[in-house]
Amino acid sequence: MDRLTTSTILSGLRDYDNKPAWKRFDARFRRPVVRFAVTSGLAHSDAEDVAQEVMIAFAESYRRGDCDREKGRLSRWLFGLAYNHLLRFRQKQGRQAAKIVSQARGAGMLDVAQAKDSASRDWDRTWDETIWQECLDRVRIEFAPETMAAFELSVRGDGKPAAVAEELGVSVKSVYNARHRILKRLRELREELEAVE
Repeated sequence: MDRLTTSTILSGLRDYDNKPAWKRFDARFRRPVVRFAVTSGLAHSDAEDVAQEVMIAFAESYRRGDCDREKGRLSRWLFGLAYNHLLRFRQKQGRQAAKIVSQARGAGMLDVAQAKDSASRDWDRTWDETIWQECLDRVRIEFAPETMAAFELSVRGDGKPAAVAEELGVSVKSVYNARHRILKRLRELREELEAVE
């Protein structure tokens, strides 16, 4: 299983010919950009186009040295690129950026800065959901299906350990252990995925 940190992936991007590094980067970071664009009202195919432009823009800016860890988090850099490309896409499609501001004002916002703040909150939520989904996907590979079932049932709804244990035919201690081990691993994976930040 690929356990590369974000830092490891980024270090490989300086080499123009390192196609595996670019594939890993794209696989990890395209999803939040697409989800953000869809959440912002684009059709999925248009969101994919915007994401492609963002990935290319990131590659160019990263190679120029514009993406500096000391200037901020990678997710913030990607947000800025995604937001600007989304605005440009809407302008190209005949939808003026002013329409976004108009919609924001209708929602009780006063200016462009507030519209961008709202988009920033949407991005943060999308980024967080995407990172957690990737962590869950990895955990599902690492743990036995029975352990995952105990974990998932115990964190949903009222998921009382005794009821989960009875439903699965395991001990209550097994449910607690599954929950503890998987939560611990999720936190580790989260840190690993965002090691650059």
